[in-house]
Amino acid sequence: MLKDFFSKKKKYASIPREEAKQDIPEGLMQKCPNCQKIFYRKELSKAQNVCPNCDFHHQLSAYERIEGLVEEGTFTEWDQGLLSDNPLQFPGYEEKVQKDREKTGLNEAVVTGKGSIEGVETALAVMDARFRMGSMGSVVGEKIARAIEQARKDNLPFIIFTASGGARMQEGVLSLMQMTKTSVAIKRFSEAGGLMISVMTHPTTGGVSASFASIGDYNFAEPGALIGFAGRRIIEQTIREELPEDFQTAEFLLKHGQLDQVIHRHDMKETLSTILDIHTTGGDEV
Repeated sequence: MLKDFFSKKKKYASIPREEAKQDIPEGLMQKCPNCQKIFYRKELSKAQNVCPNCDFHHQLSAYERIEGLVEEGTFTEWDQGLLSDNPLQFPGYEEKVQKDREKTGLNEAVVTGKGSIEGVETALAVMDARFRMGSMGSVVGEKIARAIEQARKDNLPFIIFTASGGARMQEGVLSLMQMTKTSVAIKRFSEAGGLMISVMTHPTTGGVSASFASIGDYNFAEPGALIGFAGRRIIEQTIREELPEDFQTAEFLLKHGQLDQVIHRHDMKETLSTILDIHTTGGDEV
């Protein structure tokens, strides 16, 4: 009997590691890149993708962010059918865009529309870094500009969540033109008395940080978000100085007056709804 026990133990010990891994369904767990702790994905999802151990803010998809912000059943999406072209005939560009569509379920790197936040109808634009690193091409700029124009026509406040690696090089100058187009739309919106709130998430860089992301009436960011125009290494090589360790983080920008507030994701909805209430009802209910 003892002999049988040890023979069984030996048998189980010889199971290939690949077969043993199959006991845990793929995608069930996720490791935090900051503290290296492993959590169930459902646990992270309930915490709005904020690490329960170190408070690291993991990436959210555009629809996840919208779902956590607007009241259920109130969101109406705009311009979902707009698709990127390949105006410069850049090799492989169309194939890469198509792969991102299949991977993310999005047609482009931004979702726009309107929904109710604590009873206040609000226009929204939410960028998604999973699609071409959230890069700004002509369709991204067009969707944001149209959303701002619609907010102006409907007299709605406008909130944008940015997440971008910058302008999309495959579209050349057409991509860079979106900086001007979106900024002009915001100027018209502001002159009409519109309220714009910009929330910069990780990362917000390049032409996006240098245009619509930084010109809201309120400029906020999530903790630890990378925000800047040129990369750290390029700046250090240009000025020939070593930059602070926290350079281009949300906390660094707040300390130097470039942000109004760094807001934890768990406090985001309450903060935004308070601001909307102040500007729409005069804060009588605050």
